[in-house]
Amino acid sequence: MRDYLEFEKPVAELEKKIEKLKSYPPEKIGRVSDEIRRLEEKVVEIQKEIFSRLTPWQKTQMARHSDRPYALDYINSLMTDFTELHGDRSFGDDNSIVGGIAKFEKKSVVVIGHQKGRTTKENVFRNFGMPNPEGYRKALRLMKLAEKFSKPIITLIDTPGAYPGIGAEERGQAEAIARNLMEMSHLRVPIIVTVTGEGGSGGALALGVGDRVLMLEYSIYSVISPEGCAAILWNDSTKAPDAADAIKMTADDLYRFGVIDEIVKEPLGGAHRDAREMAKTLGEVILRHLNELQAMPADELIKKRYDKFRKLGVFSEQAI
Repeated sequence: MRDYLEFEKPVAELEKKIEKLKSYPPEKIGRVSDEIRRLEEKVVEIQKEIFSRLTPWQKTQMARHSDRPYALDYINSLMTDFTELHGDRSFGDDNSIVGGIAKFEKKSVVVIGHQKGRTTKENVFRNFGMPNPEGYRKALRLMKLAEKFSKPIITLIDTPGAYPGIGAEERGQAEAIARNLMEMSHLRVPIIVTVTGEGGSGGALALGVGDRVLMLEYSIYSVISPEGCAAILWNDSTKAPDAADAIKMTADDLYRFGVIDEIVKEPLGGAHRDAREMAKTLGEVILRHLNELQAMPADELIKKRYDKFRKLGVFSEQAI
């Protein structure tokens, strides 16, 4: 069963009719084939109309969709010979971050991503995609491994944020994130970052310092969740839709501000509607950027990365 969002109700109703017609016996299906075709065309027409005017809050719902492809889905679709590596060599392994060595378009790469679960059991195992400090330290260990063996790094971001538990704080959550930011800024290999779903706060930034930062069309990237922002500003989490609009967290907003380098187009209806096509599109975009970056000397790569992030949040002062 497909999981429809509230604003997709018109599509849901039509698709249920289509499924009902397609369930007719073979000897009767011919009688309704024209009606099926007409309804399918109507679905596409309605989807185009709905998705041409999504609000920031609706895009947030899309970014969190339970059927949306996760890191391992992209890794399995785009890469071969993936060997997952575990542990931070200090405390333990964090299952909310997956990473290892793989082949991408015949290139040996290190890939790292946040991993959520689909069932309750999987989400508990993956800690709902919210890493502890050992997750970020595992990621850094893999990045340093990539630098040592001159392998480009591909990161896939999809997290509500770093885990805020007492144990995480005791083990140095903030330090682990800050260290990743510092170390990623001067790694001597290409880094391509893609926000595939939620890009929440420092939990996302810890994998987000790259030479190219991409966002899927219906992903979000922000310092705080809309609910968290609404709770702080208005003491009312139900105002999350207003906060989503104010934060400017969508791919369109962030591209306009120069925070990201490219928006990756999603299939009509979102990435979960056609995960294979989404992976194909993302793979082509990553490969294009990777070829450009691999042609640069390491010193030039680091300088451009530094300049790129120094330009963010530029402001000017005026005398009063």
